Amino acid sequence: METQLDWTPFRALARRVLRDGEMLPLTEEVRDLLRRTAHEVALAEAEVETQEGALAVLRECSRRITEGSNRLGDALHRMYRHQETGDYDSARQEMRDVLAVEVVPLYREIAQGQLDDM
Repeated sequence: METQLDWTPFRALARRVLRDGEMLPLTEEVRDLLRRTAHEVALAEAEVETQEGALAVLRECSRRITEGSNRLGDALHRMYRHQETGDYDSARQEMRDVLAVEVVPLYREIAQGQLDDM
């Protein structure tokens, strides 16, 4: 069963704060968004009560989403190339390599699904 997430509000917040330099608003809505996203990216420690803590959570969640997405996307691209040439052992290894390092449950689920389908 594939998990459906909506990281659009988180990404918009991260873009405004991390890229555009806006101050991170510490409203309860923002704290809830940070806690929820931290949970969705398997970040156990999500201290969002202080500006410093909330900013650290924002940075780490953003890093996990971006790096995991890039890692999975690159591996999927290589996997498909291996499949096109009939090299299913290498294709499966691409997904195993992702699973060996990935912490974000959604990305792990996608990689495991691809592996299960081969």
